[in-house]
Amino acid sequence: MKRLFKSKKALSPVVASIILIAVTVAVSIAVASWMGALTFTFTKTEELKVTNMTFPTASTIVLDIKNPGTSKVTVNTVKLNDATATIATGSDLEYNAGEAGQITLTATWASGNKYKVELLSSTGTTVAAYETTA
Repeated sequence: MKRLFKSKKALSPVVASIILIAVTVAVSIAVASWMGALTFTFTKTEELKVTNMTFPTASTIVLDIKNPGTSKVTVNTVKLNDATATIATGSDLEYNAGEAGQITLTATWASGNKYKVELLSSTGTTVAAYETTA
């Protein structure tokens, strides 16, 4: 049998191993950066937490709010017992990630009754719910 490519030499095993390792590392870095970008896209959560609800006067309800999520949340609507509540002027309605604040509602309430509050974001999704007895 005739030998083809008599004068050609193959790569040494050491050089071949180095090339394989370099290609593997390059592909790993590309996949890691792609997955990192996906992770940050999917982990942007719109979430608020009502930490406390107090009833300081007969016509006001104060909600203590914290944003434990990873994106900014703007409160658009507050529902009190499934009815739209009136938000007092000066209330914090925009919360950056990790930020806390208060929302004051103008509403009459009676001692001993249960009150459920829902916060809806500017996208229309419920971002927080809380229930307590006055």
